[in-house]
Amino acid sequence: MNFLPAWPLHFNELLLFSLLLAAGILGGHLAGRTRFLPRITGYIAAGFLLGPGLTGLLTPELLDNARLFTDIALGLILYDLGRQLDIYRLRRDPWLLSTAALEAVLTFFLIFAALRFAGVMPLTAGLAAAIGISSSPAVILLVVRQLNAQGPVTQNALNLVALNNVIAFLVFLTVLPLLHIEQKASVLTIILQPLYQLSVSLGIAWLIGQLMLWAAAHVGRRENVQFALTIGAIIGAIGLARMLKVSPVLALLALGILVNVLDRDARLLPVEFGYGGELFFLILFVVAGANLHLAYLTSIGLLAILFVLARQAAKSLAIYGFMRLTGMASRQTILLGFTLMPMAGLAIGLSQLTSDLYPQIGRQLAPLILAAVAILETLGPIVTEFALKKAGEVPADSPLEH
Repeated sequence: MNFLPAWPLHFNELLLFSLLLAAGILGGHLAGRTRFLPRITGYIAAGFLLGPGLTGLLTPELLDNARLFTDIALGLILYDLGRQLDIYRLRRDPWLLSTAALEAVLTFFLIFAALRFAGVMPLTAGLAAAIGISSSPAVILLVVRQLNAQGPVTQNALNLVALNNVIAFLVFLTVLPLLHIEQKASVLTIILQPLYQLSVSLGIAWLIGQLMLWAAAHVGRRENVQFALTIGAIIGAIGLARMLKVSPVLALLALGILVNVLDRDARLLPVEFGYGGELFFLILFVVAGANLHLAYLTSIGLLAILFVLARQAAKSLAIYGFMRLTGMASRQTILLGFTLMPMAGLAIGLSQLTSDLYPQIGRQLAPLILAAVAILETLGPIVTEFALKKAGEVPADSPLEH
């Protein structure tokens, strides 16, 4: 009977999309009922309950199929964050760039020293330290939007998160040749592979950015058309990055920064992704939760805790030291340091890139990074929301759902 479906039945992408949405909505609702947990924590918890680390309803194969949805969600977030990075403020306010640079240096060396003290091999410690510089733009951006937060802590947090990810990617590319040397790769690979990652990512951003500005000049300032143009450009940039085997993270962040700098005539309208964007963001966090594994925490938990403590101490100390020099109040600088706690997207991506290049090194690095992500993505949304509220940057009339 050929008209009957094949058995056993298999999930397709549409059913998977629906399941992820349903799980995220339920998890977010339950978190909201607690009145102290952010909805993001509910999304992550729902994914964890369904994922391979617990019930196994979301298998590794299904999570791999969800990669397209998460890439789009991360692309929307990184593009938006890039557009919000105020390049002209960086030129006027060198303290912000100096803070980001000091924070990156201190984070790298403190994590490296802590891991070496714990007996981790130098190269693995260096790669982990480079990855530790990054912060999660998805968490901070979604928490800011849900709370409608505005103020100096919020704006500095958004700028520093964007800078964190750019610097983390560049530092990782600086360490990468050492990995190639240790693995006895060819001279061409040692020199060209990091350059290829950087130049092609920036090339994609420049090409797509120029096409966006050209198209915006011809279609005019019609919000519905420009919304479609922006979504198409982001998906196109992700597709190009995947086709050319480079990180879409840098390409999308660079795209947002470039169009912000090059669009002097304001041809591109600021785009609000609205409910459509919320759907993809929800799925991003459900999938992130599904990728958390208790096995990583039990096998390497103490090392991950050491990583988390060193990372947070470095970020908080650097921000407190430098931002106080700008005149920011002591309380605000402390709270700003807490907003940078979350770590996920770029960290997982760089860990996966290492595993793709050299699986044996990846087997040493991935458990540490994923265990740290499990801690930081669980605590991060709660701490970020707490910091923004305590900074007094959440409007009193904001319609909070938790």
